[in-house]
Amino acid sequence: MIKRYFEKVWVQNVALLAMVGAVVYYFAVIFEFKYDFDWAVFFVEGQYGHMGHLLLNGLNSTITITIYSALIALASGTIFGLARLSSFKPVYWLATCYVELFRNTPLLIQLFFWNFALPYAFPEEIRFKLFEMDFEFWCATVGCGIFTGAFMAEIIRAGIQSIPKGLLEASYSSGLSFSQTLRKIILPLAFREIIPPLGSEFLNNMKNTSLAMTIGVTELFWSMQEVLSLTYRTFESFIVATAIYLLLSLFIACIMNIVNERLKIMPRDQITIVRKIADTLFLPIDWITAGLEYVFWHFRTSPEQKTVSPITRFFKSSFKTVLLGAKILFIAALGYLLYLLGSAFLNFNYEIIWNNLPALLIWRFPGGDSSEFFMGLGGLSGSLLMAIFSISGSFIIGLFIGMGRTAKNNAIKIPCTLYIEVVRGVPLVLVILWFYQVILDFVFKIEIHAFWAGTIALTFFFGAYIAETVRGGIENIPAGQVEAAKASGLSYFQTMRKIILPQALKQMLPALVGMFIAAFKDTSLVYIIGVMDLTRAAYAINNRTMIYPFEIYTAVIILYFIFSYVMSLYAKRLEKKLSPESVRIEM
Repeated sequence: MIKRYFEKVWVQNVALLAMVGAVVYYFAVIFEFKYDFDWAVFFVEGQYGHMGHLLLNGLNSTITITIYSALIALASGTIFGLARLSSFKPVYWLATCYVELFRNTPLLIQLFFWNFALPYAFPEEIRFKLFEMDFEFWCATVGCGIFTGAFMAEIIRAGIQSIPKGLLEASYSSGLSFSQTLRKIILPLAFREIIPPLGSEFLNNMKNTSLAMTIGVTELFWSMQEVLSLTYRTFESFIVATAIYLLLSLFIACIMNIVNERLKIMPRDQITIVRKIADTLFLPIDWITAGLEYVFWHFRTSPEQKTVSPITRFFKSSFKTVLLGAKILFIAALGYLLYLLGSAFLNFNYEIIWNNLPALLIWRFPGGDSSEFFMGLGGLSGSLLMAIFSISGSFIIGLFIGMGRTAKNNAIKIPCTLYIEVVRGVPLVLVILWFYQVILDFVFKIEIHAFWAGTIALTFFFGAYIAETVRGGIENIPAGQVEAAKASGLSYFQTMRKIILPQALKQMLPALVGMFIAAFKDTSLVYIIGVMDLTRAAYAINNRTMIYPFEIYTAVIILYFIFSYVMSLYAKRLEKKLSPESVRIEM
């Protein structure tokens, strides 16, 4: 009886409104808030200046870093994505090293390395000139770009791999050169396929700019913390920053959807409103392209007037020799780079690394006795422990939220969708502060150790991502199986438990292992609330030793890389085992 009523849309909407009303009633009437909002702090100049202007300046820096780093990421991702398909092994090895190194180490540690360690690789005069060039800003911009570029390289490689090999062979047999094939066949088709995952990386890149505050860049997250420290308006600063990040996420998502709609090939009688909007927005680009085509066509040289210059003739006749010379130069440059890296490693003070390695692995400070939290356990062990706890809890949350996301009942689907979109739309570092300073401490009146606060924040954050993975796995199961289960008399939960989830979980295993790697790397962000994880331990050791940042941060990068890379190999093995064979395209 109740189930039949809940199949009606108006009943679902009433139930949804009732839930919203219950939440509003609880926090407005029953819950003792004991907090007076003062939104005027953003509109009226106070003792320490105008907080609204401070946030706008931070927003300007965030947008600037986002745009520059996105361009760097797209360029480096395209170059290294193509290099990952090269049949010339030194190019392939270099691209693979770049992708694996930057994908398997936390962005926060990379920023620390660029900002604190890299300057010590240069002479003192060059170092001071770097610091005069807004060094922190460019460290954050280039660091975010290189980090995101490693992920984009894999997406672009996968997009090119998805193109049938016959198209590549057909283009070569038609007389097209390598550059023409790449420009007119491969990249247009590949980018049409990879726009959705590229959009996710652009979105992640915007959220990653929040970590620039850790090296002193005055972006939006830094401005939010400055407002909080100057005015003590916790809720106002957190809510405004969250709203701005959500709006930025929505804006990026809209842009990528418009681009994706523009690239779709559809009949004229099936053109949607979104496609019409996209066509209108792209009109200036179309006009510029048409104008350039007309100019090039009008001033082209006719076939009978075309001549081959001596330089062109020389390059055509000696193409193989030039290509061989370029390969030799590349190998020489790569050898010189390896020589520099080897010299740097040989000059390391390994005694400093060895003496501080126990602290990096388990911390145990000051004494490690039973009266301390986890007996003083921290460092790499603390990071692994937090990753295990958070991914275990987030799997349970993600499983139920993902099932709710696929439900037809609006009273279940809409709250689950809202949770996923809100959590995925803000940076993890902001989610950690929400849980640590507001939700646990202020709303639920729970005083717990920062380790558990960070673990809970990571759990709810990755729960949203796992929910999307679960949704994708469930929707990938043929609809006929669900209909057959219903026809057999199985209930919804029996169908999920015995038919859908066993198959979906098998497909989701590689993604879940990848999520554990992400959780392990993102434990570095609990550094901001004082948890003595591997990143915080390295920061403390560096502050104590002062003159060995290169050794300390290189050791930390290696520790993160070893564990992340081993788990990524396991994920690739699972994916290869559970996926059909694919043909590798070589460029």
